[in-house]
Amino acid sequence: MYFNIGTVLLWAVAFQNAQAYSIPSCDSHIYCQGKLLDTIQKAKVFQDSKTFVDQRMLYDESTIFDNFQELMNTTDSKPSKQQIQTFLQSNFADGDELQNCTLPDYDENPSFLTRINNETLRDFASQIVKIWPTLARQIKPEIIEDSSKYSILPVPNTFVVPGGRFKESYYWDSFWIIEGLLISGMSQTAQSMIENFLHIVDEYGFIPNGLRVYYLNRAHPPLLTPMVTMLMNSTNDLDWLQKNIHLLDKELEFYLSNRSVEVNYKEKTYTMFHYDSESGSPRPESYIEDVETCGVLGDKNQIEECYKDLKSGAESGWDFSYRWVFDQEGGNNANRTYTKVRRVIPVDLNAMLAKAMRELRDLHSRIGDNEKSLYWNQKYVDLEEAIYDVLFWKGVWFDFDMKLGKHREYFYPSNLAPLWAEVYGPESAQELGKNAYSYLISSGITSYFGGIPNSLNNTGEQWDFPMAWAPLQSIAIQGLRRSGNIDAQKLAKDLAERWLSSTLTAFKRTGEMYEKYDAVHPGQAGGGGEYTVQTGFGWTNGVDLEFIVDFFSS
Repeated sequence: MYFNIGTVLLWAVAFQNAQAYSIPSCDSHIYCQGKLLDTIQKAKVFQDSKTFVDQRMLYDESTIFDNFQELMNTTDSKPSKQQIQTFLQSNFADGDELQNCTLPDYDENPSFLTRINNETLRDFASQIVKIWPTLARQIKPEIIEDSSKYSILPVPNTFVVPGGRFKESYYWDSFWIIEGLLISGMSQTAQSMIENFLHIVDEYGFIPNGLRVYYLNRAHPPLLTPMVTMLMNSTNDLDWLQKNIHLLDKELEFYLSNRSVEVNYKEKTYTMFHYDSESGSPRPESYIEDVETCGVLGDKNQIEECYKDLKSGAESGWDFSYRWVFDQEGGNNANRTYTKVRRVIPVDLNAMLAKAMRELRDLHSRIGDNEKSLYWNQKYVDLEEAIYDVLFWKGVWFDFDMKLGKHREYFYPSNLAPLWAEVYGPESAQELGKNAYSYLISSGITSYFGGIPNSLNNTGEQWDFPMAWAPLQSIAIQGLRRSGNIDAQKLAKDLAERWLSSTLTAFKRTGEMYEKYDAVHPGQAGGGGEYTVQTGFGWTNGVDLEFIVDFFSS
């Protein structure tokens, strides 16, 4: 085989660059690591770093590396921004890997609309349902056959995207999208999306943050088994379940093998879970942001640890928040450089995994596999005990700092995740609901009319005050409702009504559903973080339909 010497040398440089970090984002020397990626992203050609890594290659990697080597040779390895732009125009183009498609089970007037007892909300729900076809995508057939020039992870079926810059499927977003689809009577589309995720588990052993190669270094909040439970409650297709349930086992085993950690607390050791990407390099889709965030540390090992924690923050779905920030002495500040996600035992991750274990137990029982049912039941019982013993504190739940061996007593809606997951331990649900009600009142949450804020710390990060996000509204509000406590349920309805009022006000003014909102100013989109607020928006649509059905339908 013939090799151009320039290409060989450049691959050596790319490899050397990649070895600056323990584990790259993925194997690709275009999308995940190396001098080419570093040069392009540091030039800040695009306003959003994600733009480049979503582009497609016009030639094979070898040819592009030849062309890049020529650029570096003719510019003494210091190309200008304009020269880099010219190189990009000659070697890359917009991804164009997705096509709009028809949802086969879409009905613009699904039957649930007739049960809504509020005319304004009935009309709002009808408008939300009409958004689903605008978010429907399918990977082009030729790319499914050969995706070598793309960063997309090909999947066989139609899917519904979040919206905006999020053009591919995202893992935890899809839980609320699928819930909304099932409410809308679209079980076929919901099943197609779940089958895409099962395909990814079969291929990679887990579900990454999103379906791009540069996400293969991190997972996301684990909600596949709850997705399947929702689907089974709709279809009861036990043959389908029998065929696919082994992939649910496989995914949860990934968390047991790769995200579990031993926690010592009060002279007892528990197996619990944390977010933990071991890839010590910048996120390709936020490359320059990570370089600037971690570069101030100076020390190579500290920089690498910083990259790992930023990726772990992205794995949590909360990218980024005061929730994960520590200074070097163990205190707190609002500087993303000191993100330390991996030392935290998060309430929501452990509650989600306990819920998944219990539901997988029940799914195995439904198909008569008693051995697997007993296996997951024991995992559930052990984790339920750990959540109560380690995270339950002062009547609610708090994240636990493994390094300092103490709870992080800050307000986050995720503190109520065990109520949402119905992981109660020895306490009664009603008593826990009463505690949660008092906690929200004492935290001042009822003073916000645009939604429950994600934290009470105004840091400028998008997962902090005053931002309010749909999935956290669902977790906190549904937790209150499921507790059975009368005061908690009344508060749940009031908070759901406030959220719906805010999203409806924004929709009437702009015709858009946003990914996040402002808790202080009802009807206003949220802000902060690394990119502008996006519209669409998958999980907001799903949560709004969930609230309308659960609180305002007969």
